[in-house]
Amino acid sequence: MASLGIAFVGMGGAIASTAIVGIERIKSKLDTPEFLPLSGLSGGHLVDYDNIRFFGWDINSSNLFEAARNHGIVERQQLDPIRERLETLRPLPGIDNGSFQQRLQGDHLIPTTSLRDTVNRLKADISRFRAEGACDDIVVVNVTSTERPLSANNHALDSLEGLEFAIDRDEALISPSVLYAYAAISSGAPFANFTPNVATDCAALRELSHRRRVPFAGKDGKTGQTLLKTALAPLFRARALRVDGWYSTNLLGNQDGVALADERAKSSKIESKMNCLDSMLGYHVNSHRVEIHFHPPKGDNKEAWDSIDLSGFLGIRMQIKVNFQCSDSALAAPLVVELARLLQAAKIRGEFGAQEQLSSFFKSPETRDLHLAEHAFFTQHQSLLDWLAE
Repeated sequence: MASLGIAFVGMGGAIASTAIVGIERIKSKLDTPEFLPLSGLSGGHLVDYDNIRFFGWDINSSNLFEAARNHGIVERQQLDPIRERLETLRPLPGIDNGSFQQRLQGDHLIPTTSLRDTVNRLKADISRFRAEGACDDIVVVNVTSTERPLSANNHALDSLEGLEFAIDRDEALISPSVLYAYAAISSGAPFANFTPNVATDCAALRELSHRRRVPFAGKDGKTGQTLLKTALAPLFRARALRVDGWYSTNLLGNQDGVALADERAKSSKIESKMNCLDSMLGYHVNSHRVEIHFHPPKGDNKEAWDSIDLSGFLGIRMQIKVNFQCSDSALAAPLVVELARLLQAAKIRGEFGAQEQLSSFFKSPETRDLHLAEHAFFTQHQSLLDWLAE
């Protein structure tokens, strides 16, 4: 029976801890996998949920019971039956992210003196867990908070040679997300970028993935407001309803909200959330706006508001208002588990590079030859189903 090790970057965060609690409860027969999107599918090289192991990195050292309890997403009565197991799961030290995310700091850091040492430490972690966890495959999933965007003048990511040179010279412009992705792919581990951070969307890591024949997918998980947008926009186009304006705003109070209070980090997230609408509708929406606001009382229960202005037959004006109140991590947790299973399946099939069939999981899907991505959700989902049926 195949086994899979999921290595979370940000293991102690809300998304990873929620995912781990869910799978450990399933493995303990306390829950069923009914709320995982692919639970009803068999075959296609998808590993069974009972054969998934976890490890990862975090800049905070709390074990998974403490982390899940502190996030407050999962009820205490759901945690207690698996407390012993969760307490054995503790993240390895993570990369100091101070230059790229100053609002979220920790003291559980990789004690290295150079970027090359950091990469070697990460690769050793992956190799050790592959052996100790008796895992057939390791998939690395990045669920850290949003980093500040990289400089437009940063040419170190334009080629693998340039990236190697920059790492060896300890260039300050190499972000933690790039280092995790580089270490994963160098180790033969598929990589999923569930964040809007620069990682496998750069030329250097795409080149590495082809050399190493490793699959990857990204970027920025599509869980809430953008998920609805990519379902509604194709419907409007099919019914010849013209979108005159679309105003989206988000209130969130979790760690991602803290990170996005940094205006430079927020710009990366907003860009990711805005880039899908025009391609689905077939025209430019002049009045399309996305806002994100940190509101601590919300905690993980994000609230998204959409005000949509439409024109229909004879130019008659209409409006749609959408208020989506959701648990951010409860939406994301099952997706990162399924992404890991799908990337392992892709590796078993001998596929490598960008896994375009996984586009339905992302706001900014990465494509094989850098062509414009498909954003319409049901078209994306059918592509995944077709791939699984091959």
